[in-house]
Amino acid sequence: MVEVRVEIIEYSDNVQPGLCKCRFLDAWGLEWTVVDKLSIFTASSLDFESHYPQPGSIRCQVIRKWQDADGREIITIDTSKPDYVRATTGETRFDVLFSQISES
Repeated sequence: MVEVRVEIIEYSDNVQPGLCKCRFLDAWGLEWTVVDKLSIFTASSLDFESHYPQPGSIRCQVIRKWQDADGREIITIDTSKPDYVRATTGETRFDVLFSQISES
């Protein structure tokens, strides 16, 4: 399993287990926003009083590895597996740079 790094930018709701908002840029410079349970993104104990942004990650599945015309290593990921994480617009597949991915 791999993870894509995200930036936790806000604690949004205190309902258990707590919801937070994250963002990340894709390989094309588009910013994506995700809202889900805090435990999806980090093991840290965060709340409304925490300082933001904080580092986080989303577990994901690699769909494809390729290079763009500029020679950058691009990875197409699917965040629907294993935790069904999706952007606020509904997308679950994203092209990200290889440098944004780490092994979980």
